[in-house]
Amino acid sequence: MDVRLDGRTAIITGGSKGLGLAMACEFAASGANVAILARDPASLAEAQARAGEGAAGKVVAFQCDVSKAADIDKTIPEVMSTFGQVDILINNAGTSRAMPSGQITDEIWQEDLDLKLFAAVRLVRHVWPGMQERKWGRIINVLNLGAKAPRAGGAPTAVSRAAGMAMMKIWSNEGAPHGILVNGMLVGLIDSDQHVRRHRTSGANASYEEFTTKMGTNIPLGRIGKAEEFAAMACFLCSDLAGFTTGTAINMDGGASPVV
Repeated sequence: MDVRLDGRTAIITGGSKGLGLAMACEFAASGANVAILARDPASLAEAQARAGEGAAGKVVAFQCDVSKAADIDKTIPEVMSTFGQVDILINNAGTSRAMPSGQITDEIWQEDLDLKLFAAVRLVRHVWPGMQERKWGRIINVLNLGAKAPRAGGAPTAVSRAAGMAMMKIWSNEGAPHGILVNGMLVGLIDSDQHVRRHRTSGANASYEEFTTKMGTNIPLGRIGKAEEFAAMACFLCSDLAGFTTGTAINMDGGASPVV
């Protein structure tokens, strides 16, 4: 099965590292034009070069802090001017911030919601009219397992991700009559930049391979996931091959989630 996105243009937020970069590479190789959005100019330049290596489409990096409405309002018109239209939006920017709820200040709550919920809301507001006019669009909210099964100490991220899953369902129902398909992808333990950083700061006398192997021992599949596997699923959901899939939150977790 050859998954192609030729002629489509995708925005990927948080696209300079980890899962975002993996998706940028996969989408570009599948023929899509890709707008990579992230905050750090250096990592953006590296991501554009890497995704451009095997690209069948055009790859352009845009410096944008999606937690700030002004940055979104400035950047999305630039993306539109560069590519002409946006067909695919991947709301991927985020962190895994989690702590005991009594320690979460109003400022932390607001920062988390701005980055993981309101950024998606604002971005969708920009791209929705064009998708509706063309009767074709794909939106993916990248969430985590806490959206379905929050644990103690899992806030604020579990709350903002649950809200993102609710918005996904609302958008899927509103978009269906217009050919706009909206889904969620819930991240479990998948090899990404955050785990590289955790390995560096863990102080464990173990290689990264040993570190990730230990992480995967309690997963039914016996290993953590690969960023490329996540990217392949995202690419499929954004293709015409997934034309009957919308309003679904898919666990990408090797069977680890206690809920379907």
